[in-house]
This record gives sequence, C-alpha cells and structure tokens, in this order.
Amino acid sequence: MEHFGNIMGISYIINFILIIVVVFFQRKDPIVSLTWVFCFILFPIGGLLMFIVFGLGIKQRTSDIYYEKHVYGDELTEKLYEQLDFLNNVETKDIPGLDIIRYFCKYHCLYTDNNEAEIFTSAEEKYERLIDDIGNAKESINLLYFIVRKDEIGTRIMDELVKKAESGVKVRLLYDSFGCFFTPRKFLRKLNNTKCGKAVSFYPVSIFTLSKINHRNHRKIAIIDNKIAYLGGMNIGDEYMGKKKPTPWRDTHIRLTGDAVKVIYKQFCLDWDFSARDNLCETLNNIQLATDENDTKLPIQIVASGPDSAAEEIKSGLIKMLYSARHYAYIQSPYFIPDQPFRNALINAADSGVDVRLMIPGVPDKKYVFYSSLSYLEEMLNAGIKVYLYDGFIHSKTAVVDDKIATIGTTNIDIRSFQLHFEMNAFFYSNDFAVKCKQIFETDIKDSSELSQEVYKKRSLKTRIKEGFFRLFSPIM
Repeated sequence: MEHFGNIMGISYIINFILIIVVVFFQRKDPIVSLTWVFCFILFPIGGLLMFIVFGLGIKQRTSDIYYEKHVYGDELTEKLYEQLDFLNNVETKDIPGLDIIRYFCKYHCLYTDNNEAEIFTSAEEKYERLIDDIGNAKESINLLYFIVRKDEIGTRIMDELVKKAESGVKVRLLYDSFGCFFTPRKFLRKLNNTKCGKAVSFYPVSIFTLSKINHRNHRKIAIIDNKIAYLGGMNIGDEYMGKKKPTPWRDTHIRLTGDAVKVIYKQFCLDWDFSARDNLCETLNNIQLATDENDTKLPIQIVASGPDSAAEEIKSGLIKMLYSARHYAYIQSPYFIPDQPFRNALINAADSGVDVRLMIPGVPDKKYVFYSSLSYLEEMLNAGIKVYLYDGFIHSKTAVVDDKIATIGTTNIDIRSFQLHFEMNAFFYSNDFAVKCKQIFETDIKDSSELSQEVYKKRSLKTRIKEGFFRLFSPIM
C-alpha cells in the first residue's frame, strides 16, 4: 500500500505539471483544455499516457516539411498564384461561391474547371470500376487508403496491383499503419517483392510513436496514370459492400477526370515523400495543366487538411457553405461530434429559415461515438434542424447547399477529422452536380427514420447517462 501511495503521489505531481502545460502553454480550445484537466483528475495514473497518445500535436518540423513542398515551384503552384491575383480583382457576383474559392486558394487549393465526375453510392460498382481502371493503367498507379483489408475485395485489388507492378507499371501503396493494424504486414508489403511496386506505411505504430498515434492519414484516394482519381469514404474492405456488420452499409465515393486529378496527385506526392523519404514531388515538374476547353465543365477545388495546418480548411469550408445557404443545407456524416463554431453555423442557418437536414447512422459501428453524437442532437432539434437516422450504417461524408455547392470526401463532422486526421474533400461549384447530391440525399431519406423531439425525449435514463459520460470526452474523441 505504501508503494501504491507513492505512485499516486508522483502521478498527481505529474498531472499537476501537465495541467499547467495544457492551460498555459498549449493554447488549445478552452473546452479541450478543460477536458484534459478532467482526465488528469479522473485518471491520475493513466492521465499521462492518455495525454501522450491523444494530446500531443505533430512536431513543427512535420508542418514545415508539408508547407515547403506545398509551395514547390511546379506549374500547379504557378497557376495558383495567377488565380489569387485574378480572384482578388473580380466582382463577387461573377462567380458563385467566390468567397469560398478565394479562401481555399489562399491555402494552396487550386481551382480547376475542366473536370468530370461520377458518383458511386454502391461499393461494388466503385470497386469494379477501380479494378478495371487499374487493369488499364499504362504508367502509374498510386493508392492511399486508411484501411486495406485482407479479405475478398482486398485480395482481388492486391492481386491486380501485383500483376501491374510485375508488368512494369509503377505501383505505390501508402497505407495508414493504425487503420491497417489488423491487416497482415506480409499481405500489405507484397508489392515490395515486385518489379515496380512499393508499399509504405504512414506513421508506423510502435511504443516510440505513441505521440503520433492520434494523427492518422484518413484519406482514401487512388490515382491512375495521373488521368483518373478516386476520392471518398470507401476504404478497401468487404464491409463496404455490406458483407460484414454493421449492415446495410451506405457510402459515397467519386471518380474524377480532369485537372483536379493532378491536384490530388500533388497531395499524394506530399504524403508519399513524407512517409517513404522519397522525392516523388520532383515529378510535379512534369505535370502540365490542360489548355483545351472541356465541353463538360465541372469546377472543383481539392482541399486537404490535417494537423500540419492550424487553419482547419475543410471545416472552415463547410462552415462557409452553411453561412452562404439561403434555401437548404443537407449533411451526411457517420459521426456527429461538432465543435462550437460548427454548431453555431448549423443553428444560425436554421434560425435564418434555411432547411437544414442532418443524416447519421441509425446502426452505429462505434457505440461510444454514437452516444456522444446523440448528445448533440437536442440542440439541433430545438433549432428546427431535421435529423434522420439511416436504417443501417451510413459512412457517407457529404454536404450540399442551395443547388450550388457540394462536397464529397473523407471528412467526418467531428473534432478528430477537423483537427487530428489528414483528410481530403472535393468541393464542387456546379448546379447540376449539386442537384445530383441533393437527389441522393432525398433517396437516402426513404431508407431513414426522422427523429422527432418527442421520440428523442423518451430516451431511457441509461442512454442519457451514457450520452453525458461520452460527451465529456468528445473534444478528444
């Protein structure tokens, strides 16, 4: 008992020091700081470990590396500077969503308008199209996924990648070490034994990298010959086809062609060089933007955000969309743990007469996140926001406003995606595309149940207690 008392005494001293560090030196959001103070008091022994794993940000050097390569002197960067000069001297009325476009350009997000996009709401269709594109690749295949399973679809895709790498096509696979924690490394590294293939992990998980374990690469992208790109919520795994629980599973992914693909490739180069200690960014000198006009114009900005930037670009873009809405704003997210600025934007839109609708899963994959999400719905319902519970698990990350602007990507409506994960979204400035996104949302409503205030108020005491408990940890969840 005496030794235990000594350990407790030392832990309290350490936690007291940590409280001083969090409150006076980290300059985090006050709510986040208070949450950490609560953790240190509630878990005197485990508080230090929790802080090392969840509380430390990435090193400044990491941010510097990403920034240095963001401003790499390639044609994409030169075009970006030209756009900034143009956008600073154009009238707002000339371009829909100009304020959002200008904001993203400030953070190195090139505006391209000669694109085409195909939306997938079926994982089977997405995988078949991806496998077909991989099979037709002539020069390069670059994949970045948070999760790659060794299951039926994962094995099919890996076999195709190995085949192409043996044929002379350059194949690169960047996988997140934490997301693929339960996937055999021998399976993931098959490409390393091929003629032209290479597989690398992002932030390998080990006892020496605990401070980085919370910063995951949550992006899900594939780039074929720098002409075709895939982006969205679907990782590589059978569960996305509804073959594993929770079911049914609904997700959204897109296939892009046009100059937006080259912007996605640039971000892949940044992630690859950071993880592989390579110089893939040097190939950006060979990237040329299209000079011919595309009959089907689809304006897009590819936006990447993560802990390497303090701007929270994707969250800020979503908030700008909400404040710009005049008629409707529809949002889908598998997790709903919004911070105060995002909640304010939702409520402000609803109070202004905008038809705000939110869709989250009715069948969760992580119950602790689900209870935390439920705790935020009372505020939404009181503001007149319509909340739909999908009859299954919806993993789609989309938003659309006023038949004008839409976004599809990897970002959840939670603090983890906004601040801790490396994410990517495509923002579309097109009436036709926005209408398609709205129609998909309306179709999903048919497979959902609207949550009324009456039903919400009938939650059991046990459920309310769980909500309250897990909400305490939502700023670091």
